[in-house]
Amino acid sequence: MTGALVVMTTAPDEQVAERLAETLIQESLAGCIQILPQGRSIYRWEGAIHKDAEWVLLIKTTRGVYARLESRLKTLHPYDTPELLALEVTEGHPAYLAWLNTTVS
Repeated sequence: MTGALVVMTTAPDEQVAERLAETLIQESLAGCIQILPQGRSIYRWEGAIHKDAEWVLLIKTTRGVYARLESRLKTLHPYDTPELLALEVTEGHPAYLAWLNTTVS
């Protein structure tokens, strides 16, 4: 195990996505965040099917700060129940993983 995580979340628009990303980077809770362009999410919420435009954020972080990142994201996010999925990184470029570990605190 590398200790690295890729955390996925979505945002309702580009401005919110950028605000979330910039805050998490400024607070050293992530080393890099990629914002993927507008896509469409189709999901069930409160008994109804919804189709909404959303931006996907891929947040590169470490297991050591995940609890703080999760708490902060829930505070900052405009959704009542934001998507928040953490995927373990089992392998990766050693230099990138070292950089990530020194960038996130």
